[in-house]
Amino acid sequence: MSQQPRTTVVVVTWRGRDHIVDCLNALTEQTRPLWTVVVDNASDDGTAALLAGHPMAGTILRLDENVGYAGALESALSIVDTPYVAWLNDDAAPEPKWLAALESALDADPKAAAASSRLITENGVVQSLGVRLTADGHGADRTEVGEPFGFCGGAALMRTEVLRAVGGIPGDFFCYYEDTDTSWRMRLAGWRVVSVPSAVVWHRHGASSEPGSPKFHRWNERNRLLMLLRCAPAWVAGWQLVRFVLITLKLLVRRNPSGAANFRVGLRLGVLGEVLRRLPATLRERRGVNGNRKVLWRDWAGRG
Repeated sequence: MSQQPRTTVVVVTWRGRDHIVDCLNALTEQTRPLWTVVVDNASDDGTAALLAGHPMAGTILRLDENVGYAGALESALSIVDTPYVAWLNDDAAPEPKWLAALESALDADPKAAAASSRLITENGVVQSLGVRLTADGHGADRTEVGEPFGFCGGAALMRTEVLRAVGGIPGDFFCYYEDTDTSWRMRLAGWRVVSVPSAVVWHRHGASSEPGSPKFHRWNERNRLLMLLRCAPAWVAGWQLVRFVLITLKLLVRRNPSGAANFRVGLRLGVLGEVLRRLPATLRERRGVNGNRKVLWRDWAGRG
């Protein structure tokens, strides 16, 4: 009798015609059994036809609109009934022992809620072994071996019931910071996050997004502030929001010397508007996030 899968791999795609097949082909080579859920964010480039003809596509959720990476992950969580759930970018191709390495890591550590992979770019450069928390509350890729603060959402494995218990996925983030926010809530609930260097994933970084674009910076700036307001100590969240306002005011009277999108006044004012509109709901969510925020910040902020 074949072994029953313990993991559901959720692959989110949007206009992924040029790389989704490589991702699914890599899943067919895994040494552990798995279920697959592919969430198609209303692709209009022929992705749907490719999925319909691929044996590894599994359950296909075709959404009526593009709800982003976070929104698509949230939509899939309700149908996951395996002990483990994995997130995998559609422009990522895991090596055959990827899932086995991640499952073994969580099996061996009952206090770990999530395991992060080793993401490698097409040029052979390590992109991520997890996420570190910077001294000003940014999530950044960690490339050194060791325990990370959080997992990188491009390729990670989680305990399904823990993910649900800590509040699930912040679908309204659209994309970016959903992994750091989820990791933070897991740690506040007393769980660990581990890095698994042997779980290798080749990643065509940026193939399914636009790093550096105005939308990229909008989501990053907005979601970081929302994450801090929900998870960080009050003084950290308050200061980072005030700091964002002060920098924006400074840019109103001085030119943006770098030309970077995240220092454009219009973008920053838009971010502030979104954060303020969501502030009441975010503060209500904060009350539902339990744990010692001060100790967690002390132990992890600014750590390499």
